[in-house]
Amino acid sequence: MARPKVTFRSLRVTPEFRDFVLDQLAGLAELRSRRMFGGVGLYSGERFFGILAADELFFKVDDNNRAGYEAAGSEPFRPVLDRPVSMSYWRVPLEVLEDPAELVAWARAAVAAASRVRRKPPRSAARRPRR
Repeated sequence: MARPKVTFRSLRVTPEFRDFVLDQLAGLAELRSRRMFGGVGLYSGERFFGILAADELFFKVDDNNRAGYEAAGSEPFRPVLDRPVSMSYWRVPLEVLEDPAELVAWARAAVAAASRVRRKPPRSAARRPRR
């Protein structure tokens, strides 16, 4: 049986947009970025809280901060164009992106959401003996 064709959206981020977002987030503690799948992942310390994709900014969302995104008419990040699958990252509203103080406040809420995610325990190498 043939697998259905999947159409991924381009996650490419321009250097200008990346630099703009990083400048806007300069007030966030331990901010760092890392290239991933054509986009950029955003971290505060070890917490992965944001995604830059296709020159849009998405922050981690959970039940504690989702209402603000919904009220602003934001949508969840969807890396696959022809599937309704979404992730728990939502597009940051433009008016928030343009206000550094507000953006840092939303980023802190996203970092808090990322810290509430239950981490899977690391797989043990001793779990299954090799033959």
